[in-house]
Amino acid sequence: MGPTRGLKRKKKNNKAEKKVDQNAFVASLGSQLLQPLDWWDDFSRRITGPLSQTMTFESIFKISRKTFSYICSLVKDDMLAKTSYFDYKGNPLSLNDQVAVALRRLSSGDSLSIVGDSFGMNQSTVSQLTWRFVEAMEERGLHHLCWPSTEAEMEIIKSKFEKIRSLPNCCGAIDTTHIMMTLPNVHPDNDVWIDYEKNSSMILQAIVDPEMRFRNVIAGWPGSLSDAIVLQSSGFFKLSEDGERLNGKKIVLSEGTELREYIVGDAGFPLLPWLLTPYPRRGLSDFQAEFNKRHYATRMVAQRALARLKEMWRIIHGVMWKPDRHRLPRIILVCCILHNIIIDMEDEMQDEMPFSHHHDSGYRQQCCESVDKSASILREKLSLHLAGTT
Repeated sequence: MGPTRGLKRKKKNNKAEKKVDQNAFVASLGSQLLQPLDWWDDFSRRITGPLSQTMTFESIFKISRKTFSYICSLVKDDMLAKTSYFDYKGNPLSLNDQVAVALRRLSSGDSLSIVGDSFGMNQSTVSQLTWRFVEAMEERGLHHLCWPSTEAEMEIIKSKFEKIRSLPNCCGAIDTTHIMMTLPNVHPDNDVWIDYEKNSSMILQAIVDPEMRFRNVIAGWPGSLSDAIVLQSSGFFKLSEDGERLNGKKIVLSEGTELREYIVGDAGFPLLPWLLTPYPRRGLSDFQAEFNKRHYATRMVAQRALARLKEMWRIIHGVMWKPDRHRLPRIILVCCILHNIIIDMEDEMQDEMPFSHHHDSGYRQQCCESVDKSASILREKLSLHLAGTT
């Protein structure tokens, strides 16, 4: 299976789905989901080992019960449509039980045996439930990860980006991160997964809005590829180059130059008319250095989003032990969807997560020397405009 692209799966569903209407969601939940307290009282008594010492719902799952109930409502039909599962004592696992197991596996990154022992079930049950949940979320939750569909929605995004450090008409921030893997010792394809820091890894590329929500993701490319090559291999690149993306309202700068919609990225990406990167660090004029400061502060949302993703969904934070490379991109995608759901639900638990921008510790900054001449001129005009010198 090739890389998983967050915007290509089930496109017809994306157009029909909207942001969570919390009132509608509460009204639609079944009685089982509206009584999480009763379920949790019973489920918590079954937890063993270290988890039993911190048996609060929030400490184990890192999300609110409201968000948990919403996730259950999304996957209910798919999770209950197939074979039933049971714990060690032969008790059937309810929908909430199944979702709890899958979320714990994804959020903790603990082994199948640790999760199984904690929740009183065998490893194969944990594995099967987690994968069933991943498939269900891909199908039912993808509308939480989509590019803005209306001009009004995009205008809100651009306004929020401009409030960060005054970059006008900015529509997103792009960055990449590496998902570490331990591969089998003997495999003919191993070398392609060795990145420039000599680790085995898979790349996740993400475009983020001002609220750290993922708007476009692609996962699955080998770690040996550069950020620029991954971008150029993506559907987003083709759409932008063909004028089908970032093709909304232009603004006019103070000296008359038109500024199209664009995203911002670090020096590892090419400088393009729709992707503005910083100036090389040496020999900068005052207005160029000021542009770099504004640019850095704006694209920081992408770094923070990736750092929070890895911190929250720790199955992709550490080293994946001999992962199925066909399934891993789909697991990464679902973690991104869950990340967005927490934001869309305005989950109060996210406020307790630490703010960090370190998502690729030990990796040096990549540098791409590809520069589009017209983009270079546009960046200069924008820098002068921001400095008020034109």
